[in-house]
Amino acid sequence: MPEFVLLDHKKAEIAIETLENRYKNVGYYLNFNGPLQLLVAAILSAQTKDTVVNELTPELFKRYKTIEEFAEANPNELLKYVKRVSFAENKIKHIISCCRIIREKYNGEVPDKMDELLSLPGVGRKTANTVLINAFNIVEGIPVDTWVIKLSYRIGLSKSKKPDEIENDLKNLVNKRYWKNFAYVLKEHGHQICQSVKPKCEICPIKELCPKNGVN
Repeated sequence: MPEFVLLDHKKAEIAIETLENRYKNVGYYLNFNGPLQLLVAAILSAQTKDTVVNELTPELFKRYKTIEEFAEANPNELLKYVKRVSFAENKIKHIISCCRIIREKYNGEVPDKMDELLSLPGVGRKTANTVLINAFNIVEGIPVDTWVIKLSYRIGLSKSKKPDEIENDLKNLVNKRYWKNFAYVLKEHGHQICQSVKPKCEICPIKELCPKNGVN
């Protein structure tokens, strides 16, 4: 396997700026209305396609509208609405537990602090960052999902495969004004060009900079 190549800071800045300009109109990809819906949708989205989550949440949110309704949900009934997502049974346990904690500890309001969000069942830094950014417009970090892991390595922005380490590497490279959308920029670049199996390197806007780590 070829040796990993890390972009130097200047090249990384150029690559990031190029991608930001190319995909400047992209944004978060799950449909929601308010912090509660976002928290639930984000928990459901782990290892599940966005389209699947967006297809099932309209009926889910028509049935369950409040923290109280989720906190008191019958697991078997709730499962009927979300059974298409991966690890559905674990996720509904997390959602019910989250809402019970929010009801009891945070007066029924989804918290807007990183440490409080991370204390909730099923909520890691990716979900916490997602809620803070998209529900509260609080930008403390960069959500790291599968596309961010894959492309950060491939482009040479981080040699790690661990989300927390990747986030730290990106925060050191990416101008803070781009933190809010950078995960979604990488995701869109992955969908359009830097695809998992056969990336379209010949039409890539950063083809002269990208070391193509892991690309045969």
